[in-house]
Amino acid sequence: MKLILIGSSTGGPNQLKFLLNDVDIKNTAVVIAQHMSASFIPSFVNQFDKEALSKVAPLNDKEVLANKIYICQKNTTLSGNLNLIANWKDVTTSFKPSVDLLFHSAIPLVKTNKILAIILTGMGDDGAKGLFELYKVGVKCLCENQTDSVVYGMPKKAKDMNPNLRPMSLKEIKQEIINFIE
Repeated sequence: MKLILIGSSTGGPNQLKFLLNDVDIKNTAVVIAQHMSASFIPSFVNQFDKEALSKVAPLNDKEVLANKIYICQKNTTLSGNLNLIANWKDVTTSFKPSVDLLFHSAIPLVKTNKILAIILTGMGDDGAKGLFELYKVGVKCLCENQTDSVVYGMPKKAKDMNPNLRPMSLKEIKQEIINFIE
């Protein structure tokens, strides 16, 4: 299975829609850790699903991933080989859902799945360490550029940690997503 992992925070919902609304994700699961209060996630998922070409759904505990765009409702890890399973983790993290927790969990999945990992706009450093660890095991990793970021915190931390990352515009990231799915 192809897997796209995305971490975002402040400004993320509109950017996620720009990147994914008109994309047919086909044989790919997209898992998004968007920093958001649990009470807002259902309405975000509902609105995103109405606008998107592909199915958008909340990611539930013990759910087997399919060809959908999933929004993490809680801190989530992924496991499995050919069948990927989401598991909620009751751990304390600075940001929820945690991008780093999601990204770190995907490291063992590299052996059996093609993965693309992306850090978008947001405050703080969530996702930077996990993105760098994924990069070190051969995952294609992208980060948003300062011009397109609403808040250039998370992508900047990712770039600072991994000088090999090339910050990209949202249009460039969207093209990378399309190329990855094809």
